[in-house]
Amino acid sequence: MTGAGGRGVLEGAFALLRAVERAEGARLTRLAAECGLPKTTAYRLLEQLIELGAVQRSGVGYGIGPRVYQLGRRWQPLPGLRTAAREPARRLAAATGMAVGLSVLWQGQTLVLDWTPGPSSSIGAPDTEATWPWYTAAGKVLLAGARPGLPLGPLPAVWQREAEAIRDLGVAFDRERVLEGVCCAAVPLYGTDRAPIAALSVLTDPSHHLERLADAARRAGAAISGALGHR
Repeated sequence: MTGAGGRGVLEGAFALLRAVERAEGARLTRLAAECGLPKTTAYRLLEQLIELGAVQRSGVGYGIGPRVYQLGRRWQPLPGLRTAAREPARRLAAATGMAVGLSVLWQGQTLVLDWTPGPSSSIGAPDTEATWPWYTAAGKVLLAGARPGLPLGPLPAVWQREAEAIRDLGVAFDRERVLEGVCCAAVPLYGTDRAPIAALSVLTDPSHHLERLADAARRAGAAISGALGHR
């Protein structure tokens, strides 16, 4: 299926979705121009996307629709990851009393997939619709074990030394660098590949011993990785 100038209909629709995401509330003329589509083609595609729930009208412009949000919340980098992590994360939160997160690196930033609140934790649930810097504990432990080529730009001069220490320990720490009053220990999760696919994090306040929480997180991470076929 092709649209104006031989452009694929699906390509045009996804270009419009990206444009709507970048400029929430933008009008038809701007969206069409950003995507290189005739206004009539852009209008027709937007109307179809509205019918599917992928786009919604936002005043006189357009915004991302609820269907995209629903589909996005089901995304995971490896089939079965959420299922494999659910019970170990629950047990880890119950044993430590701390909040536990499941995160991935996405477009060079940390994205929280799931969140298990801790019964004794004062840390509130993070916004799972937002992205966090790559230098969270979860982001660092994933970057340390990742293949080259992630879209991060220049890294700090001390990063290579820190990455080596993270690989040696199998854990990364964040001591209030991202959020004041929040500390974190994160361990990598593996499937059948050698590079980590996600990270399991334990969040706490500065009064707790991160190294002890890391030991519990390692055990939970090993259980999750084993369920995903890692040997």
